[in-house]
Amino acid sequence: MLSFQEGGFDIVALTDGKNGTTVEIIPAHGALLHAFKVKQGNNTLNLIDSYKDLADMQQDLKNSFKNVKLSPYACRIKDASYSFNGKDYTLEKTIAPGNAIHGLLYNAPFKVVSQEADDTRATVTLAYSYNQEDAGFPFAYDCTATYTLHPDNELQITTTVTSKSDAVMPLMDGWHPYFSTGTPVDQLVLTFASKQIVEFDEKLIPTGKVLPFTEFRTGKGLQGVELDNSFVLDFSASQPLAVLRDPVKNISISFHPSPQYPILQVYIPPHRKSIAIENLSGAPNAFNNGLGLVELAPGASQQFDTRVKVTAG
Repeated sequence: MLSFQEGGFDIVALTDGKNGTTVEIIPAHGALLHAFKVKQGNNTLNLIDSYKDLADMQQDLKNSFKNVKLSPYACRIKDASYSFNGKDYTLEKTIAPGNAIHGLLYNAPFKVVSQEADDTRATVTLAYSYNQEDAGFPFAYDCTATYTLHPDNELQITTTVTSKSDAVMPLMDGWHPYFSTGTPVDQLVLTFASKQIVEFDEKLIPTGKVLPFTEFRTGKGLQGVELDNSFVLDFSASQPLAVLRDPVKNISISFHPSPQYPILQVYIPPHRKSIAIENLSGAPNAFNNGLGLVELAPGASQQFDTRVKVTAG
C-alpha cells in the first residue's frame, strides 16, 4: 500500500508485487479511479483514461465525469426534478440550469477509513457521509467505496450505501470508468450479454420502454459505432457479462457485475480515444421512471459490487 502526491493529487495505490499490477485511487475527488496499470512484457499500460493533473480535472470534470463515484443517482434526471412517495423535489447541484447529471458525490472528499494487504489481496475503503447538502435530496446517508486488487489483474469495486434518513430514500448507484488501451476505439471489439436496450428520447432520457436488442452478444467491432446507451444485462448468461477486446495489443478487459448492477451503460466520447463502460443499478432518470430504482428503508444498507479483470497477452 502506497500513498504519494502527483499532479496536485493525493493518491493511494494498491500493488501486486508478484505481477507488477498497480491501482491508483484519488479519495478526495469522488473516490476517483485514477489508474489500473498492468504489465505486458516489458511495458506498463495504464488502462484508465484519467486526468493529467488537478488543473485538468478541474477544467474537465463536469464535461466527462471520468472515473468518479456516481451517487445517489447516475446519468440524467429529467429537468433536475423528480417525485418520490408523493413529494416533489428539485436538485440544486446541476451543471446548467435544469440539467442534473451523475449524482451529488462526483467531487465529494472521500476519506480513507481502512486499508490492508496480504499475500492474496490489497484493499482500501473510502467513506463519505452525505448530510442533506442539496435541498433536492434531503436524505442523509453514508457511502463507502472499497477497492480490492486481487491476483491476476482483477479489481473488485464494492459500494455500500447506508441510510441515515428517517424516511425511505430513492437510490441509484454507479461508476463512470473510462478505459483506454492506447489503441483507437475504432479498432476495438465490444461484447456484452444483453437482450434489451432502454429506449431514449432526443435528450437521452428514457421513454419508459425497453426494446429487444442483441447486437453485441457475439461481439462487434466499434469502427464508426456511436454509443451513449443503456442496456439491460442478461444474468442467465455466464460471466463475464461484458468484454472489451483490443486485438491489436492482445488485451481483454472483462466485466463481472453482481445482479445489483443490472444496467450496462456504454459511452464513446467524440475523441474516440477511450470508452466509458459503466455498471449501473438502474437506468437514467430512474428517480422518475423507476427502472431499477432502489428504495432504501431508514437504517438499511445496500451493497453494489463489480469486478474488472484484465488479460494482457
